[in-house]
Amino acid sequence: MTTPADQPTPKQQLREQARKNRIAQKDKEAVSQKICETFMKLPAYQAAKTVMWYVDAGSEVRTRHTLPVALTHGKRVVVPYCIVETNELELFHLEDMSELVEGAYKILEPQEDLRKLPAKILQPEELDLVMVPGTAFDARGGRMGQGKGYYDRLLARARKDAPLVALAFECQMFPSIPVDAHDVFMDLVITEVGVYAGEGRK
Repeated sequence: MTTPADQPTPKQQLREQARKNRIAQKDKEAVSQKICETFMKLPAYQAAKTVMWYVDAGSEVRTRHTLPVALTHGKRVVVPYCIVETNELELFHLEDMSELVEGAYKILEPQEDLRKLPAKILQPEELDLVMVPGTAFDARGGRMGQGKGYYDRLLARARKDAPLVALAFECQMFPSIPVDAHDVFMDLVITEVGVYAGEGRK
C-alpha cells in the first residue's frame, strides 16, 4: 500500500512532467537554433565581452551547433563543467570546439589537461552575460533545475549587472514554478515563441 511519504511532491511531479515535455519536443535542432539566434540578438549579448554558454546535455535546448558561431564573435566564450567530487561547477575559457571531449553521461566537457591552465580558468564574477539551462520555468523567471543546486551556487556569485538568460522550449514553461529561498530568478527566459522578462535578482 502506498503511503503519503511515497508520493512524489508537487515539485517532483512538475519536474518529471517538464522532462517528458522536453524529451517529446519535435524538431529540436531547428527550434534550438531559433532560440540561440534570439539569444545572440539580445542587446546584452551585443554589449557583453565575456559570455557564459552551457553545453547541452540530454534533451536540453541544443547549443553545441551554435557555439562555433559564437566563437567567431570576438567575445570570450566560457562554458561550465561539473566537478563530480565537489558537486560544483567550474568555468572554462573555450577557444575552439576541439577543446571539448565527451565525458561522463556523453556530455561534452573541457579536456582534463586544459582545465588547470591559468588562461582557461575564470570566476563567475568575470561574466558579463550568463546563459542558463533548466528543466522548467515560468514567466516570472522562476527556474527549476535538476534538483542538485549546481547552477544556484554558481549564479549566486554572478555580478548583479550580468543578466541571467535561460534557454527553454515553450513546452518547459509552466504557470508557476515552486521556488525556495535559495532559488535565483532569471532576467529573461527565451523560447521559440518569444522572450519572457523575469523578475531577476533582487
